[in-house]
Amino acid sequence: MSTTRSGGCLCGAVRYEAQWPPLMVATCSCKNCQKQAGAALSIIAVLPREGLSVTGDLTTFHDRGESGNDVFRKFCGRCGSPVITDTPAAVEQGVIFIKAGTLDEASDLAPSVHYWTCSAQDWVVFPPDGEKLAKQ
Repeated sequence: MSTTRSGGCLCGAVRYEAQWPPLMVATCSCKNCQKQAGAALSIIAVLPREGLSVTGDLTTFHDRGESGNDVFRKFCGRCGSPVITDTPAAVEQGVIFIKAGTLDEASDLAPSVHYWTCSAQDWVVFPPDGEKLAKQ
């Protein structure tokens, strides 16, 4: 059964409604996600594109991932909170990625896939039951 969850940036200028549950919850430990999140990894919920409705203005930073592929990092231009990550491949697949830390309720998230573990901080321990991918 599908429902929705809401979330948004730190200052509240950007809000969204997301179809729930997500297709997948994952972590990414690539160096760019670490820098954008200001943390050891980023937690990402993968959603159908049509399952996300955003209000407010997002600023886009055109990045290149460790793979060399385009990554569009969308954030609140007022408070700087990262909200959405998008890629050309995600557009083709009909999905979009939200930064799961921006959800109003995130206590039940359980990432099942861990990307770019080759870039993970040495002290990060991934759950034994999740899929671990050295890259993507």
